[in-house]
Amino acid sequence: MAQSLLVLHGPNLNLLGHREPDTYGHTTLEEIDAMLAELVAVRGAKLATFPSNHEGALVDRGQAARGDGTDFIVVNPAAFTHTSVALRDALAAVALPFVEVHLSNVHRREEFRHRSYLADLAVGVVCGLGVAGYRSAVSFALDYC
Repeated sequence: MAQSLLVLHGPNLNLLGHREPDTYGHTTLEEIDAMLAELVAVRGAKLATFPSNHEGALVDRGQAARGDGTDFIVVNPAAFTHTSVALRDALAAVALPFVEVHLSNVHRREEFRHRSYLADLAVGVVCGLGVAGYRSAVSFALDYC
């Protein structure tokens, strides 16, 4: 069972609740993090969250997970899903299990969003469930053996 989780939030997720609510909903990133903190606390685990609009910052934080006691990563790479070989390589290098999360169903969107550079490395991918996707991914991570 994972005892320490890291959630990485990619670019523009800091605008959740305001940005394209028909696509991403009305819940803010702060509300998502609070919900996840409650879920993790009930299970007696630890949670760290890291939002960034900067690819290098996400790479650095992902690499740091290798030595900070993180057992599992949940990542919403947002637009970096379709562009970031660097984030893919960082997650591969740390060799920690991770789940990729997307609020929207990327397969119902523009063609360029159908390809993920991370999905084949992920334990699983959750998309199209809105905020419930984060909850599902973290619940899965807490039970992961």
